[in-house]
Amino acid sequence: MKIGTDSVLLGAWCPVDNNPFSVLDIGTGTGILSLMIAQRSNAEQIDAIEIDENAYEQCVENFENSPWSDRLFCFHAGLDEFVEEPEDVYDLIVSNPPFYSEDYKTNNSQRDLARFEEAMPFEELIEATDLLLSENGIFSVIIPFKEEERFIDLCAEVELFPVKVTRVKGSNTTPIVRSLLAFKRYELSVLEADELVIEISRHEYTDDYIELTKDFYLKM
Repeated sequence: MKIGTDSVLLGAWCPVDNNPFSVLDIGTGTGILSLMIAQRSNAEQIDAIEIDENAYEQCVENFENSPWSDRLFCFHAGLDEFVEEPEDVYDLIVSNPPFYSEDYKTNNSQRDLARFEEAMPFEELIEATDLLLSENGIFSVIIPFKEEERFIDLCAEVELFPVKVTRVKGSNTTPIVRSLLAFKRYELSVLEADELVIEISRHEYTDDYIELTKDFYLKM
């Protein structure tokens, strides 16, 4: 599976200012989010879960070949299995969840599983996060902008409140397409919200995007 811009954005953006000891990456794919957080933080326990066998095998290989292999572990499991017997709570939970909830399917069942929200409904993700997030933990996701209000409302039902929001546009002339969201268990009186534009023109990146992601690209 190719690495998408969404994962790079979330991995570079998600807050780690609570100095997490333990991290959970839900639906890790090939492990990019976990690897980026290992690079950005001193977290000693970074667990990832992935249901697709091929992605899981790629993830394990990527973890083993990384400089942080002693801190990274991938479980071959679905979220429903993982929460049946939780052993830990986590100081940071991140997810680039499958969110294409349109009613069509492709001929590639693996890609469908990765890309359709029915594989992991928002409600299931939020319920699991409420169970697994530590008292001072941070929950961070990237979702379609059109789903932002609904996602925030669902989180509020389990008393998870947004503390940081960045809305992402491909260019200055295109609409907002993604929302980067971070939640905690307490509500802020003032919510930190801003916008990020990725490109000035095709493959010419904005200063803001370069500043956010430059530590993760070989050429930027």
